[in-house]
Amino acid sequence: MSLKPKEIRSMSPEERLRKLRELRAELIKLRTQAYLGTLTNVGKIRVVRKNIARILTIMREEELKQQQG
Repeated sequence: MSLKPKEIRSMSPEERLRKLRELRAELIKLRTQAYLGTLTNVGKIRVVRKNIARILTIMREEELKQQQG
């Protein structure tokens, strides 16, 4: 399931970091399964990568907002 930007923005910074760690761990697991040939849904890797990118993007936006004002 892909995360919506609205959902990510509603999370606290700690929740975002926790979710980011979870997604990175899941990506490692999925890549390992793909390497071993046991992964059944290869599209899941793409979804997880995009979720990681969304979280990082929103975290960067928040950081820039704090620097400006």
